[in-house]
Amino acid sequence: MNITLPYGHSYLKARFPDEFGVDIIEAPQTPAAANPLDVVHAALDDPLGEVDWSDFVGAKSVAIAVNDKTRPVPHQYLLPPLLKRLASLGIPDQAISFYVAVGTHPPMIPTEFPAILPEAIVQRYRVVSHNAEDDENLIYLGETSRGTPVWVNRDYAQAERKIVVGNIEPHQFVGFSGGVKSAAIGLAGLETINHNHALMAHPDSKLGEYESNPARQDVEEIGRKIEIHMALNAVLNQGKQIVHALAGAPVAVIEKGIHYSRKICQVAVPQQYGVMISSPGGYPKDINVYQAQKGLAHASLVTRPGGTIILVAACNQGSGSSHYEEWMADKASYEEVIQSFQREGFRIGPHKAYQIARDAAQFNLMTFSELDEKMAQKLLLNPIADFQSAINLALADLEPNERIGILLHASSTIPYLKE
Repeated sequence: MNITLPYGHSYLKARFPDEFGVDIIEAPQTPAAANPLDVVHAALDDPLGEVDWSDFVGAKSVAIAVNDKTRPVPHQYLLPPLLKRLASLGIPDQAISFYVAVGTHPPMIPTEFPAILPEAIVQRYRVVSHNAEDDENLIYLGETSRGTPVWVNRDYAQAERKIVVGNIEPHQFVGFSGGVKSAAIGLAGLETINHNHALMAHPDSKLGEYESNPARQDVEEIGRKIEIHMALNAVLNQGKQIVHALAGAPVAVIEKGIHYSRKICQVAVPQQYGVMISSPGGYPKDINVYQAQKGLAHASLVTRPGGTIILVAACNQGSGSSHYEEWMADKASYEEVIQSFQREGFRIGPHKAYQIARDAAQFNLMTFSELDEKMAQKLLLNPIADFQSAINLALADLEPNERIGILLHASSTIPYLKE
């Protein structure tokens, strides 16, 4: 059997002897909306929850949070109808600003903006990138009930009307992305993000959970502190095409969007696998190790302890975090990573090392990527030079009657064991 996996902007091929059973773990393909612009216009015409476009009339400043290059948000369909709506309410171009929500990722520079926003928008409107470590550009809005200090982008927070634009999809410990998260985390200060993400250690902070997820509910509370007025979100299929668009009050949008996302992303499997081949889903899900790690986390849900996970992720932009790299400089084993992280306490950057170590310690991890070999070894990713040879090696360790699992879009798939 031959398979093809997404890898960066391209694909990788692999071959499996016929005597091995292979399962493609992929949610059924959901048809894309026939006309995505019509779907977005319809969502804006009938906003969810207690929000009304009349609230925007006369606003002297409108701030729009948009995701950075690590998220496949279809801005080309979401933003033109939104901007047309704002213009119809008499809001001039100069009153509208876009804030690139990078979270703890490196700030984007202006020459990169056309990679995420239509050129016409970049030329016509003010676009700025957030920097979580620029304390002078942050404002303090108090604490959440879980003790998270809320530091956010000052200009965004002080705008008269605030909008978030993004996707609703599974997230490994916040449950689902989308809703207020683009601003509550994407435009937050480092201290805020650190405190919120420390909640990932809670047993209820897990993939696919919302109502009982402390990390996600903390995000919602941060959003209320910021007073975000409206969310415009898309739910995508595995081809990164719009299936649904939702607009309105952020909580109403995320709750309805999660219902759609679960239908698209969840898939039951009959057993744990002895060998799992996992692709995060290609660009931008494997743009760097920071993003590609989700491919390991999701694969670990349905791989037996002691089994093999081969992570296939281009990572052509490196690790994605200098803090992560620096912290890993003197770590020689997964056990050392886990012990050091628990001893030192939560920090953004090192948390990525902890997530990888926590999962990889249970399995035989191998990684095929474009990372420099020394860097991949430093990050304890066990790099392999030849994909097919690694597969052949893993197959030799399969136990009788075990099957091979293939996750083609691991980052946006929620695999779970059938009861």
